[in-house]
Amino acid sequence: MSTTILSIQSSVAYGHVGNSASVFPMQRLGVEVWPVSTVLFSNHTGYGEWRGPLVPPEDVREVISGIGERGAFPEVDAVLSGYQGGVQIGDVILDAVAQVKAANPSAIYACDPVMGNAKSGCFVHPDIPVLLRERVVPQADLITPNQFELGFLTGTEPADLESTLASVDAARAMGPSTVLVTSVLQPDRPEDTIEMLAVHGDGAWIVRTEHLPIKCNGSGDVTAALFTTHLLQSGGDAEVALGRTASSVWDLVKRTLDSGRRELQLVQSQEEIAHPRMQFEVTRVR
Repeated sequence: MSTTILSIQSSVAYGHVGNSASVFPMQRLGVEVWPVSTVLFSNHTGYGEWRGPLVPPEDVREVISGIGERGAFPEVDAVLSGYQGGVQIGDVILDAVAQVKAANPSAIYACDPVMGNAKSGCFVHPDIPVLLRERVVPQADLITPNQFELGFLTGTEPADLESTLASVDAARAMGPSTVLVTSVLQPDRPEDTIEMLAVHGDGAWIVRTEHLPIKCNGSGDVTAALFTTHLLQSGGDAEVALGRTASSVWDLVKRTLDSGRRELQLVQSQEEIAHPRMQFEVTRVR
């Protein structure tokens, strides 16, 4: 029985963010993906200019309702969401999660709580952090914040490993059983390195990679999609999911850097996605 993921995210024609970044990697790993678009843009907004519509929340709800009317919700193993552009779309996603879990109690909700980063600060509407903190994260089983978003969600200031683990514990107390911190920047880390931290059950694992000098829109979306998929396919083994995800994402970003292009070289990296090289050591830290 193949894994099935209902992915409710933005969509772009040119480039790779949201579902346009997430769907192909999940499919390459053998996942049945049902993408539902929340926007239909020409390109991601990082260019400063784009065309195309926001999909009205009621239309998104209609698409999801149509899937439900096919009797398909019991097949869904996970609902995946990323950037949430407004409170109304948050309501639609939470309703979809509730319906899926009613049909399949073992299904999980994986939420990438997109709010910002350490360099840019918070770049979403002020309503969004409140929505995420008070309503969305408590319903999630897995969240994939960066270190900045983790602090924002929990009202803490994670810096070193100890404080980041404490912030993760605060986030898990809100509801999620699993947390992936996608970018941990410890003050005493070796120069030009970055770490990724996964916490599940009693265990916590960290992986260190070279920090590549490029900002890739959509890399967080790929990371959330891959970790969710590997977590499901490994029977909930966060250590395995972390190692596979870090390997594939690093190779993807490195290939993009080497290409000299701005958009993720997603299709070109499909072998590294399907068969992670496992070139980085995963260390248990708790």
